Amino acid sequence: MTHPFLDHTGPMAFAHRGGEVDGLENSLPAFQDAVDLGYRYLETDVHATRDGVLVAFHDEHLDRVTDRRGPVAELDYDEVAKARIGGREPIPRFEELLASFPDVRWNIDVKADPALGPLLHRLGGDDELLERTCVGAFSDARLVAVRTVLGERVCTSAGPGEVRLLRAVSLGGRLSRRVRIGADCVQIPPRHGRIPLVDRVLLGAAHGLGLPVHVWTINDEVEMRRLLDTGVDGLFTDATRTLRGVLRERGQWRGPATT
Repeated sequence: MTHPFLDHTGPMAFAHRGGEVDGLENSLPAFQDAVDLGYRYLETDVHATRDGVLVAFHDEHLDRVTDRRGPVAELDYDEVAKARIGGREPIPRFEELLASFPDVRWNIDVKADPALGPLLHRLGGDDELLERTCVGAFSDARLVAVRTVLGERVCTSAGPGEVRLLRAVSLGGRLSRRVRIGADCVQIPPRHGRIPLVDRVLLGAAHGLGLPVHVWTINDEVEMRRLLDTGVDGLFTDATRTLRGVLRERGQWRGPATT
């Protein structure tokens, strides 16, 4: 049975960290801009502060995108709250995102082990939120924990080991009934280094297992068109206006037509 998160006609358009808004990734203005454009799938990352507060932030350290320094996991929230993305915007708490955008669907990348417990606690008590959430991670162990605790109520993307298995199956040219991938979807880059990863062979293997394939992070218009022509089921992008334009041209944009 398809998870409600994946109930969508045509390619899914994901606003990666809210999209490119003056260098303000993972900020409330970035997510608001994406929602105003008509995006209903928002991607974000979560870390937990030392005192267990979930924040929407990509890096382990504050240094790259804020005016403060230090590892998020070793700072209390009161310290993290003083940081400003691009010198202007505070780092939002995950709870703020949920309150600010109650109707969107969230693709959540669990960036570190300390974030796992708080996220599971928040998701586990909210069936409505679970229906519009997909959880991913660059850690098979974290994904196993998510599936163990939340079961089929949560949508998860394939972990690194599952992606390797899928690639091996696709290159073998046949599907085995013994292949078991616990994910509901596959979310991968178009290539691994210089080696192409997303092609019709891999898509055929994934679709044969009932797994839609979403590709990240695609900001080039030509690449967007190529991947859509290849048959991918969704794209993550920072270039939210560009992707919206491409999908509109193809008659595949599902957001408001007037914005």
